[in-house]
This record gives sequence, structure tokens and C-alpha cells, in this order.
Amino acid sequence: MVQPGGDFFSYPCQRDLIALADDERPRFWVTIDTEEEFDWSAPFSRTGHRLDSVPALADCQTYFERAGVCPIYLVDWPVVADDRAIAILKAPMEANRCEIGAQLHPWVTPPFDEEVNDRNSYTGNLPLSLQRAKMAALRDAIRDRFGVAPTVYRAGRYGLGSESAVMLAELGFRCDTSVRSAFDYREGHGPDYRNAPLHPWWVQTATGSILEVPVTTVFGGLLGGTGTRLYHRLTGGSGWGAGAALARTRLVERIALTPEGIPADRACAAIDIAVDMRLPVLNFSFHSPSLLPGNTPYVRDAADLAQFYRWWDIILGHLAKRGIAPTTAAEILTLADRKSAGR
Repeated sequence: MVQPGGDFFSYPCQRDLIALADDERPRFWVTIDTEEEFDWSAPFSRTGHRLDSVPALADCQTYFERAGVCPIYLVDWPVVADDRAIAILKAPMEANRCEIGAQLHPWVTPPFDEEVNDRNSYTGNLPLSLQRAKMAALRDAIRDRFGVAPTVYRAGRYGLGSESAVMLAELGFRCDTSVRSAFDYREGHGPDYRNAPLHPWWVQTATGSILEVPVTTVFGGLLGGTGTRLYHRLTGGSGWGAGAALARTRLVERIALTPEGIPADRACAAIDIAVDMRLPVLNFSFHSPSLLPGNTPYVRDAADLAQFYRWWDIILGHLAKRGIAPTTAAEILTLADRKSAGR
């Protein structure tokens, strides 16, 4: 099991977090886990997955282009191997209308030297040499297929390990967005992010620096952020079931910035909380299989898909109302570099 104590898990003190200047406004970033479809309730398998949702990436890209948003597609091995994905995403990438990053699902990424099971579905639990080999294979495949080496990484299942930053820096990555603040995955052999910051921070290694940009999750309700410990104590860290019950009491509510399972009004409330917290980057995320009905619990039919895009209409409208503009990985890294140089 991944334990705190190494790179991403050695959280910085407050003064070392990337913060907004008094005259700066937050930005928002749309990160998409661009991956194969599989049964989330079944055991992990190297085979049997599908890629039926890949054509739906075209509608997704068109939607965000019209909205003036440049999303980043964090593509994994099966998607990179699919010619349709390259045909859909390469042209807008070359026109700077989207970005391409890497997402690693170890069970479908070569080399296939590990047993497929729950524990090994978190890349950070694998032997270091195997972790690096899989990261390198995915990086090289993206470079060869898209013509640009990725600089942004997300571990599938948020499965960072104690040496992930070292390997990412060695492989030329500059940014990670695997930390899911306020979530605890220890029950399934994964990391514990309950105490992770929401602000970005630099992770320093002997081979280079990696900027961590956590996926945004805030706490609302009557207790707000002060109810974080109560929430984790009563839910046991996972948040399922007990978390929903707590939200109904209006005492404390964990709200992730995602269209998957989070109503638009709660996401708008979370945006307001994040703005009050002066977070420099609001990091939205979702899984690409949700772009086609029937692949995830969040989009089961055509009505759910229409609601999915309606969610974005509401959210983008609220972001505009609050004066929060979209950003990109390149802009985030430039901002972080500038702030670090100014210290």
C-alpha cells in the first residue's frame, strides 16, 4: 500500500504553495481521463475492454471549442493505439485548441509483467523498474502517435507512488494532476489524499521539478472546511453512503468539480467556495466513456448525456459570471515558474 513520506506525499508548508496575487483571478482547467470502457464493478482485466466512446470525443471537442475552452485529454494506452482517436484529436492539438497528456492504466499498459489485481491497478504499488517502464512506454507511444511528447501526467485511479515524481522528471514530464485532495483510497490499496493541499505546489527531485495540480474538491455545508475531520471520521475516508447522508444533513458536504455525480447547483457552490479560498486553478475532471451513454453510472441514456452537456452550460456560465477564465497546462506552468522565480 502506498504510504505518505515520499515526493508527492510530502506536502509543502503554506508559504510554498502556488498562490494568487492580490490582483489575480483564478483560472479553470478541464482535464479529461481519456480511456477505454470497462465494467467498473468487475475485476480488472487486460482484455475485454471497448473503445466505443472514442468517436464521441469529436462532439466533446466541438463543444469545448465553441465555449472557448482548451481541454487536456489525458490519453491512456488503448486510446493512443486507436487510429480514430488520433484522427479526432491530433488536428485540434496542432491548432492549440486542445492539449494531450498521459494517463496510465497499468493493467492495459505494457510491459505486462505483473499480476492483474486490485493492488496492482495502482501504478505506485508496482516495482519501481516496472513503473518506469510503463510510464516510458506510454510517453513514447503518445510522442510517436501525436508528434509531441506529453508533459502532463495522471496516474489511473490516482495511483501515485513514493518515487513517481523522480520518474516523471526523468521522463520529461513537468506537471502531475493525480492528487485527488480530500479522498482516501487506502481501503483498496491506494493512496491517502485526505490532507493534500488544494493549491498547486512544486515537487523537487534530484532530476527536476514537477508541478502538482490537484483535482479540485472542496467542503461545503454549514461546517464548511471546518467539518473536514468530522466528514472523514464518519465516512471512514471513502465517502460513499455516509458522505451522502452527511450532505443531506447540510452539516458538511464533499463536492468534487466534476459532472459525474455532482449536480450543477452543488458544483456552482463549490466554485464559489474555491474562489473564496483563493485557489489559483479550479481543476475539473471527468472520464471520456461518459461521453457515450451506457458506459458509466453517470450517463446511462440519451437524456443523461443531454444533462451532461447542460451541466457544462451551467458551470461555464457561472464561471464567466465569477470572472474565471479557462487555462491550459502551458499557462499553468508559466504562471508557476514565474511565481517561483519571483520568490
